[in-house]
Amino acid sequence: MSTKNNQISTRKENYSQWYLDIIEAADLAEYGPVKGTMVIKPYGYAIWENIQSVLNAEIKATGHKNAYFPLLIPKSFFSKEASHVDGFAKECAVVTHYRLKNNQKGEIVVDESAKLEEELIIRPTSETIINHSFSQWISSWRDLPVLINQWANVLRWEMRTRPFLRTSEFLWQEGHTAHATEKEAEIEAQKMLNVYQNFVRDFLAMSVVSGKKSESEKFAGAIYTYTLEAMMQDGKSLQLATSHQLGQNFAKAFDIQFVDKENKKQYVWQTSWGMSTRSIGGLIMTHSDDHGLVLPPKIAPIQVVVVPILKGDTNDKKILKLVKKIQSVLKLKDRLEIDDRENLSMGMKFNIWEKKGVPIRIELGAKELEQNVVVLARRDTKEKKIVDIDNLAKVVKDTLVDIQTNLLHKAEQHRLKNTKSVDNWDDFKKAIENGYFVLAHWSGDPKVEEIIKKETGATIRCLPFDAKIENGTCVYSQKPSTQRALFAKTY
Repeated sequence: MSTKNNQISTRKENYSQWYLDIIEAADLAEYGPVKGTMVIKPYGYAIWENIQSVLNAEIKATGHKNAYFPLLIPKSFFSKEASHVDGFAKECAVVTHYRLKNNQKGEIVVDESAKLEEELIIRPTSETIINHSFSQWISSWRDLPVLINQWANVLRWEMRTRPFLRTSEFLWQEGHTAHATEKEAEIEAQKMLNVYQNFVRDFLAMSVVSGKKSESEKFAGAIYTYTLEAMMQDGKSLQLATSHQLGQNFAKAFDIQFVDKENKKQYVWQTSWGMSTRSIGGLIMTHSDDHGLVLPPKIAPIQVVVVPILKGDTNDKKILKLVKKIQSVLKLKDRLEIDDRENLSMGMKFNIWEKKGVPIRIELGAKELEQNVVVLARRDTKEKKIVDIDNLAKVVKDTLVDIQTNLLHKAEQHRLKNTKSVDNWDDFKKAIENGYFVLAHWSGDPKVEEIIKKETGATIRCLPFDAKIENGTCVYSQKPSTQRALFAKTY
């Protein structure tokens, strides 16, 4: 990631470079020393901490408890559920030895005598190791439901990586639950998708389509997968969160049985669900502009930055005293920043905070001091207005709410404007090429799904929950269809 002369590429000229430039200009992350990894810098991690804080509270409010499970998983665990290992086999990092040594040349090498009896997998996801624990925890209907959430890092050996969107190592939360009945598991899977949907809308100000994944796109080992798909500014889809109905696949693989109320042995029904640091990539590509990052106030690490305009004269002390009063009145605690650095010009300061996406900037100099006002600048619209200091607390509060609402409205309008229903193959190809979300009939044939992917680069993102049942013909095969699927190119 490297911006030229600290300039951000425009979305129109190079969308991919624009995305990388935003990350560098806002000081969110940088590449790690191992290919495919990233260092999340303090400002970027502060966004993740805010996501964690809100989402963790929402997850706990639904009755789940946090736990932590080992990073290393015995290879034999993966062989117990065939479809699961097939889905992750090509992405697994394997630990084969447990010691290094110095050779005769003084080089550090692997000690061949320290080979593990059984290779260990660095977790790509934790279904297997968590279900091993569940098999020891559960024996009676009284032990159910088990509602567990884990905040952790996972490793999936990605060949093509991009910070936040797709990295070999990333951070996430993963929920894992066990239930007595299929109905209870189904309620859980849908409930958690709704938790994600509400969070994404209310805090990230992102507009999504919720639905069910096709067989080829579902999670490896699941009966079916529910998903949230968001439209980025270039028209591509980003999968923000998933919730999986696992059925009894893992229960049978790991022998997770319980004695029910009729004293009969039954296998549990299970779910898993998660959201990751990919959501930060989604935030960037949904809201940001050619000037830098744009953040919704509810998730922004800094909601207001106050920039006093100091001239090195007798007014400076009065201005700084008023700044402290403003800090006290606004009551934003650590989400308010005062930029009184002397080694930077005002223009440089304004540029820095604009690139960091701080929702509100307040400017205050000698002229404003004399009139008992401040200049309030909004990051989302770049509008400026004069605000009486006596009314500042209310104006800031209302403006933060308005920015949050405006960003969601813009995201919703962008998605709706760029979503098309099509009924023939030529229109389908044209719409995909022009970056639309495309609603089109699909017969359910996975071979057709694969052909469409090869010919257009588009995949079925989901079968939308709100799609009405209607008779039609598959956009490619002309075979009968009863529902439109959502197709798009994706990250």
